[in-house]
Amino acid sequence: METHRLVLPEDLNHYGYLFGGRLLGWVDEASWIAASLDFPDCRFVTIGMDEVAFRHSVREGTILSIQSVLLKKGRTSATYDVTVWNGRANEGSSIFSTRVTFVNLDEEGAKQPITES
Repeated sequence: METHRLVLPEDLNHYGYLFGGRLLGWVDEASWIAASLDFPDCRFVTIGMDEVAFRHSVREGTILSIQSVLLKKGRTSATYDVTVWNGRANEGSSIFSTRVTFVNLDEEGAKQPITES
C-alpha cells in the first residue's frame, strides 16, 4: 500500500525541518492502515518498530510517499516493511525505512490468531 503526506508548517521543528516524531506517527498510521486492509477482521495494535534512523532532512512543502509492504505474517502478528520517499516511491533514495510489527488482540486485550477474510 502507498499513501502520501504533505509536510506543512505545523509538522516542523523549531529549526524548520520535519519533526521526527511526526514522521514516526505517519509511518505507524500508514502501516496500520495497510495491515487493516490486508486483514480487515483483525484488531491490530503496534508492538514494535525496528531501527529509527533518518537519512535526510525534510522541509515544508515536501510531498512524502509512504510505502508499506507485508513482510511476514505469524499466528498473531504481522510485520510490514515501510519506506518513506521524497516524492514518488522508488524514485531516488529513501529518507527513512523501518519494520513495523502489529499484534491482533481480542476485546480483552489478549493476543488472538489473525483471521483472513
